[in-house]
Amino acid sequence: MNLKEIIREVPDYPEKGISFKDITTMLKHPVAFKQVVNEVYETFKDKGITKIVSLESRGFIVGGAAAYLLDAGFVPIRKKGKLPAETVAESYELEYGSDTIEMHKDALCQDDVVLIHDDLLATGGTALAALNLVEKMNVKKVYFSFICDLKFIENGKKETLSKYETHTLVEY
Repeated sequence: MNLKEIIREVPDYPEKGISFKDITTMLKHPVAFKQVVNEVYETFKDKGITKIVSLESRGFIVGGAAAYLLDAGFVPIRKKGKLPAETVAESYELEYGSDTIEMHKDALCQDDVVLIHDDLLATGGTALAALNLVEKMNVKKVYFSFICDLKFIENGKKETLSKYETHTLVEY
């Protein structure tokens, strides 16, 4: 199934000039949703993943389903102030602003092999912030998984991520 045909593009959202990739049209399509989760599973099933770290909020959907299939734990990364216990934080720049994300301080340990999953790789700012949070925990190994990659956006942040094994389902 061609996921690019199912993922909706919303022009000028959240601001003028941005073409938002809306995966909700893929999520509501049972065959497409199953295809995405199964592909993440198949790609990482032999990597020894112990935790999937996913970003709020769209990353949670496929990340949680893949964690279940991989028999791995699930660790949410949320926006600042949303997690109830002690956290570690990382601020980052977006293509249209800045933000801070947090993860529970006790979410990962040195023995963990982590898959960081999110719906979209654009500038790499969010993914790099997630990586910085995960690396604060001195985990064994880190992998990345994205549904969409906006290949036309190139910068040094994405170059840093290229040092890690990364799986993407759809490229724009």
